[in-house]
Amino acid sequence: MQKNKIMEQQKKNFKIVSNTKTRIILPNILTLVGVCVGLSSIIFAIEAKYGLAIIAIIFAAIMDGLDGRIARLIKGTSKVGKELDSLTDVISFGVAPAFIMYFWKLNELGRIGWLICLIYVVCVALRLARFNVNSGKEPSWRDNFFEGVPSPAGGVLVLMPLIYSLSDIQIFNVNHSFFVPALFVLVSILLISKVPTYALKKISVPRNMTIFLLLAVVLYFGLLLIYTFNTIVISGLIYFIMIPTSLIHYNKLSKNFKEQNISNEEHEDIL
Repeated sequence: MQKNKIMEQQKKNFKIVSNTKTRIILPNILTLVGVCVGLSSIIFAIEAKYGLAIIAIIFAAIMDGLDGRIARLIKGTSKVGKELDSLTDVISFGVAPAFIMYFWKLNELGRIGWLICLIYVVCVALRLARFNVNSGKEPSWRDNFFEGVPSPAGGVLVLMPLIYSLSDIQIFNVNHSFFVPALFVLVSILLISKVPTYALKKISVPRNMTIFLLLAVVLYFGLLLIYTFNTIVISGLIYFIMIPTSLIHYNKLSKNFKEQNISNEEHEDIL
C-alpha cells in the first residue's frame, strides 16, 4: 500500500523537463518563432510571393497550436507566456493577413480597403483581450469551446479567396471586389461574437483508436505537404460548416448543465 502511494507521488512529481526556467522558456521560443515567420509573410506579400506568404501564416498557426500544448505538457505555463501568445497572435493572424490581402486585392478599394483591414485587426485585438479576461472562469465543459472564432482560424479564413485562387479547385469564378471585403467583415463579426466554436483542446480518444488518430494526423499533414492549397481550402470549408454544428452542440450541453443545476438545487431543498 505504502509502495503504491510512493509510486503515485512520483508520477505527480514527474516532469518531462526538470529545469523550471527551461520549461517556461521553451514554449515561448516556439511562440517567438511563430511570430517571426508570421511577420515575414508581409515581406513575401510585398514581393508578390503570395504562396510563400500563405505557407508562413499556416506555419505560424501550427506553432501557435503547439506552444500552449507543449507548455501544459511540460508544466511550463506562465503569465508572460499567455500575454506573449496573445500579442504574437495579433501580429501573425491580425496584422499579417490584413497586409497580405491589402497588397493582393483590398488596395483596389482605396481608403475603404484600408479601413476594412483596420476593422479586422481591431476585432482580432478585442477578441484576444476578451479571451485573456474570460479564461479560467467558465465551467469545465465550456473549455471545449471558444467564444467566437479564434484568431488563428480567423487569420486563415480571411485568406481563403487568395488560397482558393492558388489552388487547383476552380469550381466557380469569384468576384473578389465584393467577396474579399464581405468575407473580412463576416470574419471580423465572428471574431468578436459570442458564437461558440470548437476549441479541440481536450480530445479524449479510446486507447484502441489511438493508432487510427495518428494515421489520420499523418495523412492530413501529408496532404498538406503535397496538395497544400487544396487541403487548406477544403479545411476552411469544413471549419465554416462546423460553426453552426458547434453552436447546436453548445446549446445542448448548456441546456443539460442548467437542468442538472436545477435538479441539484431541488434535491438540496428537499434535504
